[in-house]
Amino acid sequence: MNIAAISDAVCGAPDAPSPETPDEAKTPVSPATARNNVSASGVPPATVIRQLVDAGGVSLAILSTVAVVFALSWAQSFVISLLLGILFAYTLNPLVVWFERFRIPRVFSASIVMTGVVGTLLLGSYALQGQVQKILAQLPETTSRFSAGLASMGKGQQENMQNVQAAATEMEKATSQMTGIAPKARATHVVIDPPAFKLNDYLWAGSKGVLGFAGQAIMVVFLVYFLLLSADTFKRKLVRLTGPSLSRRKITVNILDDINKSIQSYMFMLLTTNMLVALLAWLAFRWIGLENAGAWAVAAGLLHLIPYFGPAVTATATGMAAFIQFGDLSTVLLVAGGSLAIATAVGTFVTTWMTGKIAKMNTAAIFISLLFWGWLWGVWGMLLSIPIIVIVKVVSQNVVQLQPVAELLGE
Repeated sequence: MNIAAISDAVCGAPDAPSPETPDEAKTPVSPATARNNVSASGVPPATVIRQLVDAGGVSLAILSTVAVVFALSWAQSFVISLLLGILFAYTLNPLVVWFERFRIPRVFSASIVMTGVVGTLLLGSYALQGQVQKILAQLPETTSRFSAGLASMGKGQQENMQNVQAAATEMEKATSQMTGIAPKARATHVVIDPPAFKLNDYLWAGSKGVLGFAGQAIMVVFLVYFLLLSADTFKRKLVRLTGPSLSRRKITVNILDDINKSIQSYMFMLLTTNMLVALLAWLAFRWIGLENAGAWAVAAGLLHLIPYFGPAVTATATGMAAFIQFGDLSTVLLVAGGSLAIATAVGTFVTTWMTGKIAKMNTAAIFISLLFWGWLWGVWGMLLSIPIIVIVKVVSQNVVQLQPVAELLGE
């Protein structure tokens, strides 16, 4: 007898699997029995696989979104210039088409339009050059007087704080005498003086910023000119890239036409409202007697491009100018309140009505878009936030998979 036989005899041989009878092997499993087996074992394997796939898809979407935001922040100079060029090209294209109706070639039509726009901007800047120089010359005096006013207002509060600190010190001394415990010595604080302000460094940084802005402005002008020359070339190429399907081509054409119409209407609304704000502000400042009323009115019209924050900056700047000129709080409130009232009235009645005509947008969605693009690109993001979200809404309305986004952005 070998060792395996002895172990089997002592421990017992393992039970062999009982052979299936022919009836059991041939008996099919019913759906109810299968469902009972699945419920007894837990979650079905297909559900587990589907959950894993969904989790992977969500993670991939989050990573893709973060990558896109990082890329937009990293390439903001290029993207902002590109978006500005596209917006201006959409805006000026109707003028080029109008010149083409007189059988003027598109090259000459685009040249005439661009020359007229650039010349108007240069003439307007030259006409306001004197008033702008006066405002810049008054900046040191304005800053010093405004700082002195703030210091005099905070002097009383500082004296109150010193009185409170003196009273607290006396109470600490009295308490230490009653308890017989000597007060702790105060810690010596070491203050590191910040580096002194150097005007040369500030001017150098400002000159680099001005040169960079001028370079980007020139590139945007050339981009607008070349986009105007291309006419519908890119539109035809985009339609071809969608494939041979007629339905896809029709959807692409509808999207591009809606974007074209929305951008042109939006830019016309901006031009109308900002000119109205500038005109009303000029009349109000002239009536009050504010110096350099023309320059402040143009600044009010330009800053009105930035929703919500632009009018606040205008009110603050004009209020400081009124404080330096008049030194009267009532006049300061009249100037600042007047600029805010004009911006609010135009924004509430004219802008809201025209925006409803262009695209029915959700106010909360517009404000969230303003915050996001302002955080990402600063002032340029605030300027481009509404056109971007209008384009997103137009695309979402025409693509079935993006209908939930259009529903969230709509009223």
